[in-house]
Amino acid sequence: MSTTPNPSVTITNLESAFAGESMAHIKYRYFAKLARAAGAEDVAKIFEATAEQEIMHAFGHLDLLYPKHLLTPAKSLEIAIEGETYEYTEMYPKFRHLAVKEGNSAAVAEFDEQIAESKEHADAFRRTLEMAAKRFAALAKVEERHANHYRAALAAVQDAVRV
Repeated sequence: MSTTPNPSVTITNLESAFAGESMAHIKYRYFAKLARAAGAEDVAKIFEATAEQEIMHAFGHLDLLYPKHLLTPAKSLEIAIEGETYEYTEMYPKFRHLAVKEGNSAAVAEFDEQIAESKEHADAFRRTLEMAAKRFAALAKVEERHANHYRAALAAVQDAVRV
């Protein structure tokens, strides 16, 4: 997650803690789904309540990894593009290769699906970032026109006062 080449031990630990809390959240949601299907509503509810707490733990780690005052929507999109691109160009292809070597066709199919979806996600984030940049450029032109109009109006008033 860190975009620095050699993150500190603390950053590495925060990333690991975030991964652990995120995994626990999803795992507990899954366990709740299975418990509910088995008719164990009380077990499902405890898993769901704990899963919600895991989210809050993960968000606490994210607050330290990605301080709010440093993030903009564009920066968030750039981080997301980087992560999704890593998934479809490096992570899942490596996992797929190892699954092929082990003969695990179910895992190969899962990794193929994730490669395709990660590429779609990166492309969607990229398109969103490009559209936002175009909107900002268009707004900047409008603001420049307004500023020029106000400058001209101010100059006219100043000229009238001097006369």
